[in-house]
Amino acid sequence: MSSHYCLLPFLFLSLPILVTSLTPYPYETSYRINCGSQTTFTNKYNQTWLSDRYYTGGSSGLVSEPNQFKSTQQYQTIRFFPISSGKKNCYSIPNLINGKYFIRTFTVYDNYDSKLHSPSFDVSIEDTVVFQRRYPWPQNVDKNGAFSDLMTFVEDGQADICFYSIATDAPVIGSLEIIQIDPLSYDSSSIGNNVMFVSYGRLSCGYDASGLGFSNVDKFGRRWQNDRGFRVYYSNPNMVKDLRTKNNILGTNQRPNYFPKELYQTAVTHLGNGALEYELSVDAKLDYLVWFHFAEIDVSVNSAGKRVFDVLINQRNVSRIDIFKQVGGFAALNWRYIIKNLNSTSLSVKLVPVVGAPIICGLESYALVRKDISTVHDQVIAMRALKESLRVPDRMGWNGDPCAPSSWDAWEGVTCHTNKQKSALVVSKIDLGSQGLKGYISEQISLLVNLVSLNLSTNSLEGALPSGLGHHSLVRLDLSNNKFSGSIPYSLSASSLQLALLNDNELEGIVPEKVYSIGVHGGVIDLSGNKGLCGVPSLPACPIFWRSGGLSTAGKVLIALSCLIILSIILVTIYICIKRGRSHYEFAPPQDLISIAAKRNRYHRQKSMMLFEMQQSPNRFSTTLNPL
Repeated sequence: MSSHYCLLPFLFLSLPILVTSLTPYPYETSYRINCGSQTTFTNKYNQTWLSDRYYTGGSSGLVSEPNQFKSTQQYQTIRFFPISSGKKNCYSIPNLINGKYFIRTFTVYDNYDSKLHSPSFDVSIEDTVVFQRRYPWPQNVDKNGAFSDLMTFVEDGQADICFYSIATDAPVIGSLEIIQIDPLSYDSSSIGNNVMFVSYGRLSCGYDASGLGFSNVDKFGRRWQNDRGFRVYYSNPNMVKDLRTKNNILGTNQRPNYFPKELYQTAVTHLGNGALEYELSVDAKLDYLVWFHFAEIDVSVNSAGKRVFDVLINQRNVSRIDIFKQVGGFAALNWRYIIKNLNSTSLSVKLVPVVGAPIICGLESYALVRKDISTVHDQVIAMRALKESLRVPDRMGWNGDPCAPSSWDAWEGVTCHTNKQKSALVVSKIDLGSQGLKGYISEQISLLVNLVSLNLSTNSLEGALPSGLGHHSLVRLDLSNNKFSGSIPYSLSASSLQLALLNDNELEGIVPEKVYSIGVHGGVIDLSGNKGLCGVPSLPACPIFWRSGGLSTAGKVLIALSCLIILSIILVTIYICIKRGRSHYEFAPPQDLISIAAKRNRYHRQKSMMLFEMQQSPNRFSTTLNPL
């Protein structure tokens, strides 16, 4: 896309009046972020500007002349993203209700870094490049700043506004606004949810020089610019007359577009019944939606047929308009036209009189930019999980979508390609060797079903290898020179590995036979430097009851028998203890035991008497006694 696409010259305004909504509005979700500021404040229009948040990196700064934004505090500070934060940085706004949003950025340089060099960078919204800034910026933009806005659908609950550095320049942003709008606005039902409406001009015809006096009552937060700088004069400029009324205008502030009545209370016409023409700068090779605003606010035109004119777009007659015939007096009329594949960098709108003089209240121009494809959602989840678990440093710029926009490079060390259906992007390669990583591999890596090559070698990664590490697509795996522990996951047997470098780790256990067979079938495998691995040639033998992937049948039987024997011993012990306990508590001893005890007592008495008699008469014969 050309530089015109980004610069949007008709939106470069000096000190804009803020946008707000003073009346109830059915869509309440809105964020206004004061980029670079540490404080939250509420302005005179009851808008709350949040302190800087939701950014992925960068630093805060202050414009060189903050006093020029004295009445607009939110434009005094900026956030910039030096190359040390990586080439890609984002604002990621979470917890959004899925729907259509109006998104506006304010960008200003004002020599905040004293380098007198405005930066070159791209801006993407929802994974599609929409704005570009190129050095040198126009002087008024450099100093006073510029607004750029669009309308788009958010369908995953999060809006990503990302900045991509060109060369070593630091992207910069002054403020960011996200406002929920009606999903059917601007005929989205027929144009589609997959198209962005990128503004190339929003004109209020006949309004005063400031051009923004009614923006605070626009429900969408649209900024309306005075049209004078875009008129094309064929004769005396004084022949173009501004019209104004205080009468109420019917049909305004209604769904789905909520156009404010103030837009239709001013208009321009031609005193000499001549043509009115406007010229807007655009990009070639894009489709454009041109939206017209009409109202008959001249009391002298009080019936159909008194004011009739043709609408020409780039010299092509596309419609004939009779406002009073269609809606009557003091009522809003909206009409739109889509011009396909514009082949020039200017958009000409001309109103040619048929009866009386033409009249117009407002004019909008939007490039219809089809959203770029993005990364498969599950793989975005996986890559963000890896970013956290691997502790990927900020300098690598792992922010936003891992692969999108397709016109940018993917995350550093990541390679992507389109899926078979050409409908999304997938991750095919991760190369983070020797990056000083100190984390572990997240289990979410199992979601990378298109991963062909993974290199995490020569870092300080630890922990067990995820059970879902191997997919059929995986061909190259290099995890060497880390601190991984545990066993080699059996899932690697299902992969298509031709290279497996697992050396110099702390792995243990049996090596799956299919993993080891990589070397047998012409591939390369290195398992050295792991003292606990076993079971394949060049490694120690494993215990007999182990096999690849777990216990052998014999091992399982042996363990089962051991458990049975131990259980039997426990049960027998419990039985004996119970029997002994019962004997101890019997109160009536058996009769046989009583008889035996009596005989023993009688024997001991007789023995004692015999011994006594022997002592008294040593010549007597001894008596033979049977103790029983």
